[in-house]
Amino acid sequence: MRKTQFFPGSYYHICNRSNDERSIFLDQKDYARFLFYILFFQSPVPFFHLGRQISHFLRHSKFNVSQDTLDQIIATRRVELNAFAIMSNHFHIFVQEKKEKGVSWYLQRIQDGYAKYFNAKYKKRGHLFQGSFRAVLVETDEQLLYLSAYIHRNPRELKEWRNREYKYPWSSYQDCTGKNRWGKLLVSDIFLNQFSSKTSYRDF
Repeated sequence: MRKTQFFPGSYYHICNRSNDERSIFLDQKDYARFLFYILFFQSPVPFFHLGRQISHFLRHSKFNVSQDTLDQIIATRRVELNAFAIMSNHFHIFVQEKKEKGVSWYLQRIQDGYAKYFNAKYKKRGHLFQGSFRAVLVETDEQLLYLSAYIHRNPRELKEWRNREYKYPWSSYQDCTGKNRWGKLLVSDIFLNQFSSKTSYRDF
């Protein structure tokens, strides 16, 4: 039984690892696919032909989603995304629940969608993740700031990204220290507002 309870308005650190801790993001398309899920699956707005979205992103470093669709996602989202990091065999997501049972709905949609994609692409069977997901309620400002730093420093585990984690393309660190690539799909004010500037946050 999950011990963490979810309440609209509260913030949570969500993470999960692959089964057997094997790599589950094997190429750029895999990372981009999961990135699309965590950004655009915040609401029930449906998407089709995701392969085209991924191809567009790999060519142009952005997804081809209309402003009307973005507005609809913002208006109907069940969670609000605050920070994230996608690693080769696990992920971290910092979210606020906006509607009752929103976090559970969001993670089920993300994980089920990616598992189906991965198993079909690589001709695998069985569970992709270790259980459903882990969740920790964020209760204090100190915990909040530590969590944002912990998530954004995760790419330091990778030798090629050590001391360059602020440029890692599969996390929100560069969005919190420079231009936000995702607009209102990523809302990091909950911790950024505690600093005088984005440079101060990076120094922290």
